[in-house]
Amino acid sequence: MSDLTETLADGVLLLTLNRPERLNAFTQDMLGALHAALDAAATRAEVGAIVLTGAGRAFCAGGDVKDMAHRGTQGFEERVARLERMHRLPRLMRRHPKVILAAVNGAAVGAGLGLAMSCDLRIAARGARFGTGFGGIGYSGDFGGAWLLTRLVGPARARELYLLGEIIGAEAALSAGLVTRLAEDAAVLEETLTLARRIAAGPAVAFQYMKRNLLAAETEPLDTVLDLEAVHQARTGMTEDHREAVAAFAEKRPPRFHGR
Repeated sequence: MSDLTETLADGVLLLTLNRPERLNAFTQDMLGALHAALDAAATRAEVGAIVLTGAGRAFCAGGDVKDMAHRGTQGFEERVARLERMHRLPRLMRRHPKVILAAVNGAAVGAGLGLAMSCDLRIAARGARFGTGFGGIGYSGDFGGAWLLTRLVGPARARELYLLGEIIGAEAALSAGLVTRLAEDAAVLEETLTLARRIAAGPAVAFQYMKRNLLAAETEPLDTVLDLEAVHQARTGMTEDHREAVAAFAEKRPPRFHGR
């Protein structure tokens, strides 16, 4: 059985991490399949939004601790190369032209937390749990977690979560700004899919450039972002979707977007 399953319906590509017996801990095959699926989705016109979730009772437990014992034979350069290959995934997700939503159905720990944070929106089940987990196994952290967590919850809270290694619940994650909204455990996937369908029916080109603006806003000065916004606003103003929205406003009806 594949470590990753794919389903496309109503413009939403659902990607499910599929190692429930290991709490969806990463394998190299899973990471490769996820990278390939996201890379392909970037240019698939029929994909309007992407939902990432986990099978079973966890979202993703990060690296498979059982596999870590086998890394003792790896040299330093080999370990760095392996991590750099893995880190292509958060880079791809942050720069991806499609909106990516995480349906966090259970534990998101270590690199699994980084995976969730790499998504644009995170809908968490009330029973979900979040933690960095690295200190407990003598690691310093990977998958861009330090950068992502600092920007989501602030430097003081990020330090607390890394250095103390405490697991927090969904309510605390919502309060801290780590997740977008909560859903009942049994409804988290459907509520996330509902949001994804709403996004998939929206102005795809505008969303793509919104993501570029927001990514730049995290690190670039105001002048740079203003210049980007000028270019991107001019570009989106030339789309069919913009013309349709203006016509719909004048005609007092909802717009019908086509992603062009």
